[in-house]
Amino acid sequence: MSAEPALILIDIQAGFDDARWGARNNPEAEMRAGELLRAWRAHGRPVVHIRHVSVEPGSPLGPGPGSAFKPEVAPDAGEPVFEKSVNSAFIGTGLEAHLRTTQVTDLVICGLTTPHCVSTTARMAANLGFRVTLAHDACAAFAANADSGWSGAAPMTPQAIHDSAVSHLHGEFVTARGTAEILASVPA
Repeated sequence: MSAEPALILIDIQAGFDDARWGARNNPEAEMRAGELLRAWRAHGRPVVHIRHVSVEPGSPLGPGPGSAFKPEVAPDAGEPVFEKSVNSAFIGTGLEAHLRTTQVTDLVICGLTTPHCVSTTARMAANLGFRVTLAHDACAAFAANADSGWSGAAPMTPQAIHDSAVSHLHGEFVTARGTAEILASVPA
């Protein structure tokens, strides 16, 4: 078994800069994810990049510039990249097989967006038997999720959406921790 946790960076892509997503919380999410990535690389820990390539017409995450990784977390040569078109990084990709082959048992997950692809991937990872740490301050949510559209639901702020998603994950699927705490606790 690998003693090194793998860092899974989910959908930190240029398409999330599109104005149609609306306001978002945590403008430092990409910077925090970059801090984690630099630390993982410096210690030779496993890193996996996930890219969402939407099949929805007109999506800001469709093939092209919107699917490009943000510079703070751009993959280095040799770092695996798995592409998906659904909200779980385990569906239709080789992610699980890669983690099993490399004997990874522990994951640190971060990315965009907290209530969607991050949450779904974290839940599936836990259900598949991985021990998951969520770097909650290296994730973000958008106002595009603020009006759920169901009767009786009050609009939520991006921060409330993020906090709700993290609170639903913590304790059952993940251990939510801040970037500084993760960096201090992962052996060098």
